[in-house]
Amino acid sequence: MDKQEMIDKLRAAIAEEFELEEKDITPEAPIKETLDLDSLSLVDLIALIEAQTGVKLKGVEVTHIINFEGLYDFIYERM
Repeated sequence: MDKQEMIDKLRAAIAEEFELEEKDITPEAPIKETLDLDSLSLVDLIALIEAQTGVKLKGVEVTHIINFEGLYDFIYERM
């Protein structure tokens, strides 16, 4: 899977899981505010990423990531 395929797959899955429009999940959008993340929804996000990409993550690894572009880069580097 190339990076754009991964991004498209994750964007669609995140939009469905968090009941958002895909257009709202832009590379510059802040993750916490866009998804209204709390500790439980962070667990949901991590589980979703793992299911979609096969990349195993820990919560502390993603808490420092600000926007979706950073998230995509972080995940792609681990694939």
